[in-house]
Amino acid sequence: MTHAVPTSFVVFGVTGDLAHRKLIPALFDAVADTNDHDVRLIGVSSQPIGAAGVQEIVRKSLADRGNRGSAVARFVERSTHALVSRDSDTLDDLGKQLREIEGPGPNNRVFYLAIPPGPAASISTMIGKARLLDAGGWGRIVLEKPFGRDLASATALNELLHEYFSETQIYRMDHYLGKEAVQNLLTFRFANPLFESTWNRDRIESVDIRVAEDIGVGERAGYYEKSGAVRDMIQNHLTQLTTLVGMEAPSSFTAEAIRDSKVRVLESVRTVATRDVVYGQYAPASINGELVPGYHDEPDVEPGSKTPTFVHIRLAIDNWRWQGVPFYLTTGKRLNERSSAIVVTYRPAPVCIFHGREDDCPIGRNTVTLRIQPHEGFDVGFSVKDPDPEMQVVSKPLSFDYSDAFKDIPDAYRTLVTDILEGDQTLFVRGDEVEASWRVYEDVLDPTAAPLSYPAGSSGPKLS
Repeated sequence: MTHAVPTSFVVFGVTGDLAHRKLIPALFDAVADTNDHDVRLIGVSSQPIGAAGVQEIVRKSLADRGNRGSAVARFVERSTHALVSRDSDTLDDLGKQLREIEGPGPNNRVFYLAIPPGPAASISTMIGKARLLDAGGWGRIVLEKPFGRDLASATALNELLHEYFSETQIYRMDHYLGKEAVQNLLTFRFANPLFESTWNRDRIESVDIRVAEDIGVGERAGYYEKSGAVRDMIQNHLTQLTTLVGMEAPSSFTAEAIRDSKVRVLESVRTVATRDVVYGQYAPASINGELVPGYHDEPDVEPGSKTPTFVHIRLAIDNWRWQGVPFYLTTGKRLNERSSAIVVTYRPAPVCIFHGREDDCPIGRNTVTLRIQPHEGFDVGFSVKDPDPEMQVVSKPLSFDYSDAFKDIPDAYRTLVTDILEGDQTLFVRGDEVEASWRVYEDVLDPTAAPLSYPAGSSGPKLS
């Protein structure tokens, strides 16, 4: 990744937590690993912190890169600041500052909006009106999820973006797509006929996609009150996993072909009805001897709030491959573990020959478990004979762990930032994909009744 034209990576929200923890380290790694010294970081803020302020932020963000001192020093030196007014409705002055920083000649520009969705929409408009992507090279704009809060707002956001930018310039970031195990889903399926030949309603009984968090909402309660678990996790992360499990083979391994296939499976997903959803909300409980507050006790949570912190949804895909196979999507906060996984359960053997009676059959179901976190890899569950004089059948996994097979697995943001610089949109969400996913959940975004209560640190509410 080397560019004949210098690249300005312009970050709105450079003083924020996302830039500090994820974005700046990812950009450094992407640039340092490829020896591309023509990428500069320009932090934008309404605070007059100057170049020295941005450089101090960068130093702190890269404090654990001490073994790459010269590369860090070079990256810090090429980082600078651009000041914008919080009250202005134009970014014309930012355009002047960028030209002064960049100097004469063409430049590529990335505008990364590491800011909340409300300001991101207005900033996008101002970037478009000021034609800031037009600097003689290519131009790209990056937005973090959520992309709207329902179908109507997502459609409006797409219309706003398309007024100023082409779809090839828009990078909608869902960091789950940058995780190595998630990327490997396509390889696992389409490079291994052993699995793909059975990946259908004839052989598969159910698909479970679960993302569990052991933390509460914490300081994000203000945001979470307006979103809830469906908007925060289901509509984006878990739905993206659903498309990768359920899509047909793309015509080629290109961004457009892959995203076309994802949209097609989304169009086959039945709009979810209330009867197919279980909502939950965590209650106070003792975890390891310490009293943990319930959701209603968190700061900035409205009294009597019905905001769900747990959701279990049954999806139905009405197409030839998946008709009749339930996809269960489950996510929650303050659960008993932090984990993300996809479990594909196969149908049982048609006849049990080992104990003679089907209702007493010792054979377990074959399963494929794709582990996303904390230990990336996959397990295939088999029935095998126990080494015992009697005929005993037990279930055992055949496991693959990324950390055992590969070293230095890149962080999701590192992968996605590299793709932004290289112009690869495969792991980014297309506009029609966003709208298709919101359509699925339009009727179940918010519960009408109080969610079921579950103790913090448990596995969630009881599911029937």
